[in-house]
Amino acid sequence: MNKDDIMKNTAMLTAKAVAHYWEMRAAQRRRQEESGRADQGSRSAVTGGAQMDGFIDLFTELITQAGIAERCIFRKKAVELPGFFRPTKEWDLLVVSNRTLIAAIEAKSQVGPSFGNNFNNRTEEAMGSALDLWTAFRERAYLDSPQPFLGYFFMLEDCEASNRPVGVQEPHFKVFSEFVGASYMRRYELFCRKLVLERHYTAAAFITSSPADGIKGGFGTPAKDLSVERFAKVLTAHLTAFV
Repeated sequence: MNKDDIMKNTAMLTAKAVAHYWEMRAAQRRRQEESGRADQGSRSAVTGGAQMDGFIDLFTELITQAGIAERCIFRKKAVELPGFFRPTKEWDLLVVSNRTLIAAIEAKSQVGPSFGNNFNNRTEEAMGSALDLWTAFRERAYLDSPQPFLGYFFMLEDCEASNRPVGVQEPHFKVFSEFVGASYMRRYELFCRKLVLERHYTAAAFITSSPADGIKGGFGTPAKDLSVERFAKVLTAHLTAFV
């Protein structure tokens, strides 16, 4: 499969993963409502897990297309890596071959209505995980592994609340100008870009989707430099060295 075919396949698999995400959320909500144990708010569609499986399928497909054997890809099981500040951290997908860490990928999402607190939690989690991995890497926790690919994928619900400008508190010092009046969608875009700019992650992808369009596979890409296609190209280029 040539590069053009891989990119076309990436778009198709992304749409399929988006549809799976919304289908799983709806199914989990229905099951909890039918059992009479529905969680409060949108938590009912989150506690069941598995929504992100379609995106892990996408990354798995890209990795195997690059020539990596499936036995080297780990998801759901054996996904722990040693940390420096904590004993281990579970990643959503790992590529490990011959005791060499090749890649680690984290895939996250967020829906409304509570964007504020969840934004802080997501950003702190992503930065902490990267710091923990790279420090452990420096201390040779992954033996003689060369620098691995570290990827971050994020999908945000496209809705009125995520597009609304958000105020900032400046009781002592001014915040950076790009955050003034920025919506949570814009904040996530900035965050994902800065993760790569500051070399915390090798590549990041950021997409948005609404329940109505997403169930049909619809999604948006707010920034070209954070597209799934670009993420796929960087990942594939890294993997090529190990094939």
